[in-house]
Amino acid sequence: MKKKRFSLNAWILGGAAAGLFLGMFLRLSPGTPGTSLVLGACAVAGGVFIGLLKMILMPLVVLSISSGIANLADHARMTRVWILTLLFFATTTMFSVAVSMSAMNAFRPGAGMDVGIFKSEMASFHAEGLSVGQFFVKFLSGLFINPFQALAETQVLPAVVFAILFGAALVAAGEKSRQLRVLLSEAMAVVMTMVEWIMWLAPVGILALLAQLVATQDLRLFGSLGTFAAVVIGATLFHGLVTLPGVLWVLTRIGPFRFFQGVREALITAFATSSSSATMPVTMRCLNENLKVDKNIGGFVVPLGATVNMDGTAIYESAAALFVANLVGIELNFTQQLIVFFTAMLAAVGAPGIPSAGMVTMVMVLQAVGLPAEAVAILIPIDRPLDAIRTAVNVEGDCVGSCIVQRWAGGPRQNGKIEP
Repeated sequence: MKKKRFSLNAWILGGAAAGLFLGMFLRLSPGTPGTSLVLGACAVAGGVFIGLLKMILMPLVVLSISSGIANLADHARMTRVWILTLLFFATTTMFSVAVSMSAMNAFRPGAGMDVGIFKSEMASFHAEGLSVGQFFVKFLSGLFINPFQALAETQVLPAVVFAILFGAALVAAGEKSRQLRVLLSEAMAVVMTMVEWIMWLAPVGILALLAQLVATQDLRLFGSLGTFAAVVIGATLFHGLVTLPGVLWVLTRIGPFRFFQGVREALITAFATSSSSATMPVTMRCLNENLKVDKNIGGFVVPLGATVNMDGTAIYESAAALFVANLVGIELNFTQQLIVFFTAMLAAVGAPGIPSAGMVTMVMVLQAVGLPAEAVAILIPIDRPLDAIRTAVNVEGDCVGSCIVQRWAGGPRQNGKIEP
């Protein structure tokens, strides 16, 4: 009989629990040679894990965005469908980030804390005081630089802009770019394999980071973490239970009860697996059988949404940036919060649809405003439950988008195909 293997989720939870226990044990015996040795080993292991996240970030984001947009070339006859789909995705993601940042500015979890473990990383932090006009001039001018320079210097936003333009050019080139589109898809598959390898190292990295954090920091931090989790859950549920059903009702007249009844199985699967990619077959079946969405539309909107439509992830990552800033005693000005706003939207586009991989793009959001990437360790204890909730909202957004596209761009069906 074949032995049952533990899932990655179980290993990550086990690593987090072990890190908490180890940190408490080390806290009870401060200053001993053994404690110093273990903390040194934790610093090395945690540093390697964070380094791996930083290493894979740029290839992942650039390839994910470029290949996702390039795949639209395979749907050239569905112009109305993909334009409306992208418009819906962009609009709802913008709403989700606005809700998240408003909630964080209202409740300010973590304010007044001083997490000393990041002192060295924050030593060079400098907040520029720019007017709104100066911000947009500097922001726009910084978007268009040599893409190789952007990759080498980990300048995320210019690299994302190049990826978007490159993907759009592949679509415009049509058949001439077919081989390059195939190459991009293959490269994306390779990078995703590397991401999976890194995620299998996550239990060890998380154990080391959490042990170091618990052993050396004020335990009031975990109370602030609970408040942060409550704010994020509230913002995510508001978006999932109010914003998305409201948009659906206004644009399609599909009521919330009918909608949730139709996609219930997909949302439960998303919550249980924390993977929008793994949920795709269930999502498309629910849409086709229960809500009568054309299989061609569902087959386009849902896979694209699993790549670029991550409202729940955008909520979490924008909120986390403000939370980390509060913890390290940094008051992000209006300019920096705008950067967080746009970067969280773009990070959600590049986030893989697999469990806990959002921590990869979380590095992108933190670094965009000069916050320490190592701060992802603080969020690990609550990442798994929040991941389940935000994945369900991500999948819900794909379902709502499919229904709206069916209503406004689907056209009449003939022989199971969409007519323009």
